[in-house]
Amino acid sequence: MFKKILIANRGEIACRVIKTARKMGIATVAVHSEADKDALFVEMADEAVCIGPAPSKESYLVIDKIIAACKQTGAEAVHPGYGFLSENAEFSRRLEEEGIKFIGPKHYSVAKMGDKIESKKLAIEAGVNTIPGYNDAIAGPDEAVEIARKIGYPVMIKASAGGGGKGLRVAFNDKEAHEGFASCVNEARNAFGDDRVFIEKYVLEPRHIEIQVLGDSHGNYVYLNERDCSIQRRHQKVIEEAPSPFVDPEMRRAMGEQAVALARAVNYESAGTVEFVVSGATKEFYFLEMNTRLQVEHPVTELITGLDLVEQMIRVAYGERLPLAQADVGINGWSMECRINAEDPFRGFLPSTGRLVKFQAPAEGNGVRVDTGVYEGGEISMYYDSMIAKLIVHGKDRQDAIERMRDALNAFVIRGISSNIPFQAALLQHPRFCSGNFNTGFIAEEYPQGFDASMVPHDDPALLAAVATFARSRYIERAVQIEGQLAGHGRKVASNWVVVMAGKQYPVQTQPIEGGLAVTHEGRTYNIVSDWKFGDLLLTGTVNGAPICLQIERRGLRYRIAHFGLQVEPMVMTVRAAHLLSLMPEKLPPDLSKFLLSPMPGLLREVAVAEGQEVKAGEKLAIIEAMKMENVLKAEQDGKVKKIVAKPGASLSVDEVIIEFE
Repeated sequence: MFKKILIANRGEIACRVIKTARKMGIATVAVHSEADKDALFVEMADEAVCIGPAPSKESYLVIDKIIAACKQTGAEAVHPGYGFLSENAEFSRRLEEEGIKFIGPKHYSVAKMGDKIESKKLAIEAGVNTIPGYNDAIAGPDEAVEIARKIGYPVMIKASAGGGGKGLRVAFNDKEAHEGFASCVNEARNAFGDDRVFIEKYVLEPRHIEIQVLGDSHGNYVYLNERDCSIQRRHQKVIEEAPSPFVDPEMRRAMGEQAVALARAVNYESAGTVEFVVSGATKEFYFLEMNTRLQVEHPVTELITGLDLVEQMIRVAYGERLPLAQADVGINGWSMECRINAEDPFRGFLPSTGRLVKFQAPAEGNGVRVDTGVYEGGEISMYYDSMIAKLIVHGKDRQDAIERMRDALNAFVIRGISSNIPFQAALLQHPRFCSGNFNTGFIAEEYPQGFDASMVPHDDPALLAAVATFARSRYIERAVQIEGQLAGHGRKVASNWVVVMAGKQYPVQTQPIEGGLAVTHEGRTYNIVSDWKFGDLLLTGTVNGAPICLQIERRGLRYRIAHFGLQVEPMVMTVRAAHLLSLMPEKLPPDLSKFLLSPMPGLLREVAVAEGQEVKAGEKLAIIEAMKMENVLKAEQDGKVKKIVAKPGASLSVDEVIIEFE
């Protein structure tokens, strides 16, 4: 077996590969940018080599620097992770020429299947069902519109070298096709160095089902069941699960056999994923693409099959045979993965960067797994993708997996930056998701105006008021114990309180009970039993005998209570002794309608207007790049540009002024 491997990646996936390598007794080398010098994966690796500045095109995407790091450290093989150079045929070929093993498919397989245009042609030759479309690179936006009309709207515009939702747009008319083509080209060029774009028919009511395949250098192939990745936002996966609640055994076998046929056609060696779009109405499935790398969501397959896919990739690269045949592949229980991202779901999922003031993941074990590359006190950078962690659960069936995921989300504490945990928690409670009756349009259909906490009201807000009162009482009890007090003038813990939450008052009365506090509101009593102490992030215990897990944070007289991950203003409450209750006057926000403000930290790529120019509502004003995604800012109303405040190339902070209007 290899003695030492280099991981040509960063973050969560680098940590994931290091864990398996360590288990196999293989030493590891991390390569990192200057921005990642203090990252967790750098600390975990046996050796580390800095390969350049923060921008990935000057570090993680530079093949020569990674090869030089291999030679410097004596690494015999390279695991590329996902993203960056993982599907770059030139990288695989160069490593092979240098006598360094690529832990992935051979360069010719990467070239054939990593190119979405060529892979579709090969799929047709291999007898795989394919979707109607135009399979050659498109010259410009006008040609894109012409082709889209011939195929028939809606269409999907995709970068040939794309992945991870980048370089992809859905167009329902000529205008969207014209603009979508330009955005896809720009994103593809920046993310992959390849700006070729093609177009195919967009299947209505689609489900995104992918088949995990494994192949070795001895001609052995297996498919490891399917993953359902239909819960997506802007074509980026949000929740993945295995198996799929939609796929029956006959469909699983048909899709699996086609996936293996495609892998066999290109002599595929390693782990790979064949993605299909499936009609929810007819169950017809069409080939989308083959990802010639490890997928972000591979853990759900690992948990239902018992296989370590990273280990299998390493063993195949070393020349070993697959340890199992198709008949040996089973399905054990149900697994789900939530991608925990640094984004604010209450501000249109805009990127959120900064320091992780608190990072407390749920305890692993008992069906819970956390894959992450961050730590408390670390920085979430604007230079890379937004993933903080992957939360994976395994249960005996789908309902059990959902319940485990809900509990795990409750116990996941992140402070300092915003995360999408509240949105994930809302999805896990949505009746349509719980029923399994959804498609890739689910989020757009159920949240057309965006997401806010009012969409997931707590079924018993008085319970949260009771918990806030419990926390306040515990704080006062602690203060009484540590204060120096004059005899006869000691501070007492009040028994009558008023909790103000979302503008509503909840008068409560308290009474000590064994192990906790009884809190009564309007005749209903909540017996809270918990050993929670002031300062703890999680409040666990029972309420009227039922187990509960809440996140709690004190800010003076205000308490932020999070249940099912909902960490938002309606859950922030003020707790005051009844005789001290006072309501603050409402403060009106300033008028910012005459400014275009940056909604996120990022790089200002383009200002599309000039001073003195008249603009119409919906017209493009600027483009901001953040976390590898291009974000187009458009005018909300008609107006005239008074001043361009920020220039292209500027690094913007949240709410920084870009344009001032008259």
